[in-house]
Amino acid sequence: MSTVNTVTEQLTRAGQAIEHDSFAIIDAEAGAHGYTPAQWPIVRRMIHANADFDFNGLTWFHPDAVDAGIRAMMAGATPIVADVEMICSGLSQPRLAHFGMATHQFISDPDVIEAAQRADTTRAVQAMRKAHRRGLLDNAIVGIGNAPTALIELVRLIREEGVRPALVVGMPVGFVSAAESKDLMAQVDDVPWIVIRGRKGGSTLVVAALHALLALAEARQKAGA
Repeated sequence: MSTVNTVTEQLTRAGQAIEHDSFAIIDAEAGAHGYTPAQWPIVRRMIHANADFDFNGLTWFHPDAVDAGIRAMMAGATPIVADVEMICSGLSQPRLAHFGMATHQFISDPDVIEAAQRADTTRAVQAMRKAHRRGLLDNAIVGIGNAPTALIELVRLIREEGVRPALVVGMPVGFVSAAESKDLMAQVDDVPWIVIRGRKGGSTLVVAALHALLALAEARQKAGA
C-alpha cells in the first residue's frame, strides 16, 4: 500500500517530489530537535510554510495535542472555528471534505461589529463569543492566527464558562498582547493546545499546522483500514 496521503498531500508525482525533497532539506538543516515523532511533522510543515527555522523551538505542544487533533478529525464533522477568514480560505476543501469538516468565522458579521462597538471590545472577542453562543467551540478545533484578543477571550471562556475545544492552535502574530496571549494558553492544562511562543505566528502557520494534522489523521485512518 502506498504511504502517500492521497487527500492531504500533493496529487502529482512532480508536486510530491518537490514537497518531499523540501521536507528532507528541512530535516537535514534542522538537525537534532526535542520534538516527538508525532510533533515533528507539524513543526516541519510550519517551517516549510515560512522557510523560518525559528519555529524549531518556538513551537510548544500540550502533551495531548497531536493525538487530540487527530482524534477530532477522524471523528468526522468536527468544526474548525477560526479568528479570521484567511484561515478558512487557506484550508484545502478536499482535505476538509474527506473528514466531513467545515470551517466557521464571524469576524465581519454585522452583529459582531455592532457588539464590539457597543462594548468597546475587539471584533475578535465578540466573534469568539458568538461561536460560543452557537455551540461551536465545544469539541471543535479552534485556529487563531491573527487576533491575540481572540485567544485571550478563548482562554477566559475555557476558564470561566467551561468551554472545552478538542484542540486550540493558538498562533496570533503581533506586538501587542500576542506573546502574552500564547503564554496564557500554554498555562491551560485541561484543553490541548499548540502555540508559538513570542511574537511570531500568523494564519499561514495555523493552516500549515492543520494541514499537517490532516495528513497524520489520514495516515492513521489508512493504518487502521
